[in-house]
Amino acid sequence: MKSMSEHFVKALFPLSSAYDKTWIRKNSLGENVLYNLESLCEIMEFREGMRVLDLGCGKAASAVFLAKEFGVEVWAIDQYITPSENYQRIKEMNCEHSIYPLKLNAKELPFPAAFFDIIVSVDSYMYFGTDEKFTPYISQFLKPGGTIGIVDICFSKEINYLAELPEFMREHYQDKWYFVHSLEWWEKLWKKTGHLKILNSEIVPQNDIIKKEYISDFKKTKKSDAMAEALEMDSESLINIFRLTAQRSEKPIDMGNYSNEI
Repeated sequence: MKSMSEHFVKALFPLSSAYDKTWIRKNSLGENVLYNLESLCEIMEFREGMRVLDLGCGKAASAVFLAKEFGVEVWAIDQYITPSENYQRIKEMNCEHSIYPLKLNAKELPFPAAFFDIIVSVDSYMYFGTDEKFTPYISQFLKPGGTIGIVDICFSKEINYLAELPEFMREHYQDKWYFVHSLEWWEKLWKKTGHLKILNSEIVPQNDIIKKEYISDFKKTKKSDAMAEALEMDSESLINIFRLTAQRSEKPIDMGNYSNEI
């Protein structure tokens, strides 16, 4: 018999709940990747046959979800996970004809301009997307009118100095937190060049349950995790999960200004 919490989670994540929990945990590099992705998909329009770039795909669980649920073609790229590893997972989920795994640096992409209908990035964009020149760089791969969407962690306010952080987060600031920003910071970054029009910017509605499950999962494994430990001590909700989507404008992108310097 299912508990009340299981029914609640299924109501919040009807698509993700159909996937095996063990498979999701095994193929998530942080919090539940499918919960985060499904929250993003709620505000993006996917149509069968679209070309989608899954940027920083990790173990390709997000790519599998997109291919299975929406019938899209997915280019699943990651700098650290090998294509062979991801291809094996993709084959096991019968998605080898619609997902193309590649090992690529997000700042050295070989794709033609205006190739993708949609770009998504789940739990990874802040590792490469904080560079101001990255916004126009990644936008060039979207068709005009195409959309980009990211879901990641943010702070409820911009942190400019170490002293502004709670004591329990200061030890890991220089390797875990210095590249985390506020939602307002991300909005300004994306608006600057005029290549992206913000469509949606908010803390995900499922923020609390995703954080609670992340803490619970790591307690069960008894592994040390700075993120889970910080979330558990974060009584003021400084750390949250946000979703941000934007549409590529018709404005031409002269990548001569960006490609060699990014």
